[in-house]
Amino acid sequence: MNPLISETEKEPDMIRKAHKDDVKRITQIYNEVVANSAATFDLEEKSLEDRAAWMEEHKGNHPLLVYETNGSVVGYASLSSYREKKAFDATVELSVYLDSRYRGRGIGTALMEAILLEAKSRKDIHTVVSVITGGNKASQKLHESFGFDFCGTVREAGYKFGTYLDIDTYQLIVRNK
Repeated sequence: MNPLISETEKEPDMIRKAHKDDVKRITQIYNEVVANSAATFDLEEKSLEDRAAWMEEHKGNHPLLVYETNGSVVGYASLSSYREKKAFDATVELSVYLDSRYRGRGIGTALMEAILLEAKSRKDIHTVVSVITGGNKASQKLHESFGFDFCGTVREAGYKFGTYLDIDTYQLIVRNK
């Protein structure tokens, strides 16, 4: 049981497991990032149907948590499949996204702590990987504060907003088998 995750549904300022009623806010938050940030390399906004299907994939060792304040979801963290090959089943990819109006308030840190506690509590997760857009100092610093190791840079891996962007890979081994 993760002490940072509330099992109740409607309390102010809490982190809880996402449910299907959260799809609209999760979609809005993600689409704001797609349109205004290089934090994701998606170029087109996602539909509610797409995000609902994505949420369905977050079962087993792929938890999806939301941060709720004043009855509204303002951010989320997920552990997703890292690669489709069976050998990667115990490796997950971490993502944290926030409504831009709520950045800089410690919500990303709280979500990161909660999702990593979730990962560490599970026997089916060994490694957490994060792929960060090069130059995102705030994200790099956050990951390093949680013990992630920098693994390397892939130069000019994606093209968004008229420029080629690097990606930096970080990893945290949460279970030594």
